[in-house]
Amino acid sequence: MRNRTPGHSSKPKKNTRPIRQPKKGGAEQDERMRLNKFIANAGVCSRREADELISKGEIKVNGEVVTELGTKVKSDDTVSYGGKKLTHEQKVYVLLNKPKDYITTADDPQQRKTVLDLLGNHFKERLYPVGRLDRNTTGLLLLTNDGELTKKLSHPRYGVRKIYHVHLDRPLARTDLENIAKGVSIDGKMLRPDNIDYANPDDKREVGIELHSGQNRVVRRIFEQYAYGVVKLDRVVFAGLTKKDLPRGKWRRLSQKEINYLKMIS
Repeated sequence: MRNRTPGHSSKPKKNTRPIRQPKKGGAEQDERMRLNKFIANAGVCSRREADELISKGEIKVNGEVVTELGTKVKSDDTVSYGGKKLTHEQKVYVLLNKPKDYITTADDPQQRKTVLDLLGNHFKERLYPVGRLDRNTTGLLLLTNDGELTKKLSHPRYGVRKIYHVHLDRPLARTDLENIAKGVSIDGKMLRPDNIDYANPDDKREVGIELHSGQNRVVRRIFEQYAYGVVKLDRVVFAGLTKKDLPRGKWRRLSQKEINYLKMIS
């Protein structure tokens, strides 16, 4: 969720009544959208979190605070949060094959290259990365302005499948591989990979590991527990999406079939 902009000290007058609803069957009814969906579509947060913002009186419609859940708005209504007007954007879903030396963020105060630089000026919508890949990690990264889907894919409870191709600084001993498969303690919590095996039977420095954890630098930290350095790290699968026909540094829009699949993850 975005940071909230501090408001004025004076408390705005709340409108606890829902915005006038047209009679069922009218043409205007079809153009209306639930306020929580509008907020989620604007990329602010999920629908559930949007309901919380509405209940707390942090959302204005046409200049008035609205606290009634289930309120619907028209396309020409002005919806604002934290003093800023929200835009109901068309949803965009982009799959990127991230190269090294790019930061996984929308903005970088140090003016380093970000993953959004790779998209150029192809999108007027403001996109955000789903999760993170550190600067030296390559591979699949999803970018979107769908706040609700972003929250779902980032939460470990949904078990989003991620597979990494790891290049180590020395061959991984079979006993260490088996111990990692049993689980590794990270930040006081036991983390057990969904799967781990040698990626290349002729070179035991190459390992494939499948995880659904979203912890920061988790793959590198797993191998550091056994004194292995990660020389190269590439995410080859994310939520069922693969790098097929997607060269390093390139991106593509998701197909409608892929979008539907991601929204069905539960």
